[in-house]
Amino acid sequence: MEMKKRISLELRNKTPAEVAELVVDNCRSSDGEIEGLTDEFKELEFLSMVNVGLTSLAKLPTLPKLRKLELSDNNISGSLETLAEKCANLTYLNLSGNKIKELSTLEALQNLKNLKSLDLFNCEITTLEDYRESIFELLPQVTYLDGFDAEDNEAPDSEADDDDDDEDGEEGAGQLGEYEEEEEDDEEGSEGGEVGLSYLMKEDIQDEEDDGDYVEEEEEEEGEEDEAEVRGEKRKREAEDEGEDDDEDDD
Repeated sequence: MEMKKRISLELRNKTPAEVAELVVDNCRSSDGEIEGLTDEFKELEFLSMVNVGLTSLAKLPTLPKLRKLELSDNNISGSLETLAEKCANLTYLNLSGNKIKELSTLEALQNLKNLKSLDLFNCEITTLEDYRESIFELLPQVTYLDGFDAEDNEAPDSEADDDDDDEDGEEGAGQLGEYEEEEEDDEEGSEGGEVGLSYLMKEDIQDEEDDGDYVEEEEEEEGEEDEAEVRGEKRKREAEDEGEDDDEDDD
């Protein structure tokens, strides 16, 4: 598919000014030139033209907001000064698998003051002696060359960083959930404590009532015993009185 037609399809009913990312990998450029890409793509931040047969960047439009440019597996051998003129805010540039052979070809990138990462994998220039040291000296603004800095520390993966943020968010949510569960447990424990306290108070009240009933029963039993004793003494006195009366009759 031709590049112009591919770009038209990738718009997906949007205007060029609404597009922030554009990928046209593996389409075909006409005569090795960029076509279908215009200055109207003023909001474009990411552009990928991998394996499209480019030999020149001369027709690259002005893209003031472009940050990342993928140009790997093409046939570019020079004319890199266009990048500094048209994409001044570029921070990442991938030229892997192109026809770049000499350090002098890269001198044009010195004007890309914000360039932090440069990839030149599978370019003939990588076979030069002291290749890495020479690039870092030529382009001091570059932090990462072919994925590593001057101290051989690997460049951070932006996608991995995003995943880490998501995991932190999940972990934070998990901790919040655990905290909420603990609060619920505390509330249940408090309610349980209140129920237990009420139950104990009721038990104490019941015990006091039972004790009161027991005291009343004891008092009733003592009263009955007293009455029995009184009746016994009364009977005894009556019997004695009857005995005395009998004695008087005999006399």
